[in-house]
Amino acid sequence: MKISMNSTAAFHGTTVRDIAVAKAAGYDAVELQTPKLFRFLDAGYTGHDLVPLLDGFPVSGVGAIREAPDEEFKRDAARLSEVASIVGAPFVQMCTGPVDVRVVKEFRAGSLGDDDLRFRGALGMGDKEALADTARRVALAADIAADHGVSLYLEPLAWSPVNRVSQALQIFETIDRPNAKLCVDFWHFWASGDTPEDIAALPADLIAAVHVCDGLHIPPGEVPDQSVSRNVWTGAGNIPLQEWTDACKATGYDGWYCPEIFCDKVAELEDVLVASTLRNTVRMLLA
Repeated sequence: MKISMNSTAAFHGTTVRDIAVAKAAGYDAVELQTPKLFRFLDAGYTGHDLVPLLDGFPVSGVGAIREAPDEEFKRDAARLSEVASIVGAPFVQMCTGPVDVRVVKEFRAGSLGDDDLRFRGALGMGDKEALADTARRVALAADIAADHGVSLYLEPLAWSPVNRVSQALQIFETIDRPNAKLCVDFWHFWASGDTPEDIAALPADLIAAVHVCDGLHIPPGEVPDQSVSRNVWTGAGNIPLQEWTDACKATGYDGWYCPEIFCDKVAELEDVLVASTLRNTVRMLLA
């Protein structure tokens, strides 16, 4: 099994630091992520500036394209796909939206006014309309990725209207894009109500990445909020990590496993220590 370092392992760093930490902590690859990567690009650097820093070190994926108004969405998809192509990453990542959980909370509370211009995606749509709207963007992102010679993996976010394994499968069937795959994120699917059995039933070749992460119990009826539920060390939460890992292995999947963490206390610790410990945790789960 191959273990890639997600940028959350070195939470407060930079893209350049992520690469250095992944190497120092003994990872097999690094998963480059925004907002760090956008900061790097916005400062005037390009994907070509990453090539000598990587020096042949693999990049398992580049993320994340976030659902947004079409022009912004297409621009971000092209920027990240270009970087993926340059650094040799096989995938770019896309997340369902809205990415801002506060928008979802305010919408459910009835306090999101018509004059609020924050992106709300499929909020308020019926199930079929929400799936169709999301599928359109997934197809668009997959086509942009294909134009750059890379594939796409979709990560449904727990607080978004499109957040279940079954919905992702419907999208893939609808759009018929061979380069569109799935990211199995333990927390997002667990928080949405999916189970290890749902994961074990997936075809192995549909999975492009696995995000190994933990979370605390979410009270019924509450919007899943990762700033609260995921504010915990991996292994100290309520997700049965071994069951979810075994479910991924049961499919026959043998690709990248990436530990993710959103714990405030851990983020203040020395980054190589955090990254190394997370890597060892995943290694033990995969043993």
